[in-house]
Amino acid sequence: MPIVVVLVLVVVGSVAFHILSPWWWTPIASNWDYIDTTLVMTFWITGAVFTAVILFMAYCVFRFRHTEGRKAAFEPENRRLELWLTAITGVGVAAMLLPGLIVWDQFVTVPEGADEVEVFAQQWSWDYRLPGADGRLGTSGADWVSADNPLGINPHDRFGKDDIIVEGGELYLPLDRPVRVWLRSVDVLHNFYVPEFRAKMDMVPGMVTYFWITPTRTGEFEVLCAEYCGTAHAYMRGSVIVVGAEDYQEWLANQITFEEYAKAARDGRSVRVAGR
Repeated sequence: MPIVVVLVLVVVGSVAFHILSPWWWTPIASNWDYIDTTLVMTFWITGAVFTAVILFMAYCVFRFRHTEGRKAAFEPENRRLELWLTAITGVGVAAMLLPGLIVWDQFVTVPEGADEVEVFAQQWSWDYRLPGADGRLGTSGADWVSADNPLGINPHDRFGKDDIIVEGGELYLPLDRPVRVWLRSVDVLHNFYVPEFRAKMDMVPGMVTYFWITPTRTGEFEVLCAEYCGTAHAYMRGSVIVVGAEDYQEWLANQITFEEYAKAARDGRSVRVAGR
């Protein structure tokens, strides 16, 4: 009986903790409400399975407890039970996969007219690139990466000369504007993760991945690397700051272009500006 009581208390305590937990709803800083909905659905499905399994264990412990004279019956196979378990498990897995597939489609279907920003990861810092006055990002590639060109921007592409470079600084984003976030890594596997945005994606060397968001609340949000990338992984952090349109344009005007960056690098001058 004590084991039965403990099992029941585990179920009651787990459900109560989930419902009453003060940290469950965190501030939302983008349009990913459907990701939260998917998480809630997953919690309910897995929670129902967890509750059913634990309560079934409690029932079995109570119902088939040892009593004098009772003998256990051995039944090595039960085709009907196996079919039921397979069907229920299949339905449960499908119920968790289907919302995820729908959400993934929304996650990578970028609306027309979205702004662009490129996130460049390397051990153990974040760098960013935004379109310049022409509104287009220039091409880039691993072949162009060097000490003078750490982001690997094609120096012969005219669309890349006015690209805005933010080296190891804070990334500003305008409020209520959709933005496609391009993701690149130069060395090992990284993961760009802003928890409040409900958005994260692996950054695989040799590949370009992406997602899109629409920031809907101003504020400063921490950037984390969510994939172990070496000894200083825990310190690979940054900030995304969401501001109004005027503040965003003011910040943008204070950044340097790739052409300015490349010229300074050739001259041996530093172009890194603290706090930008």
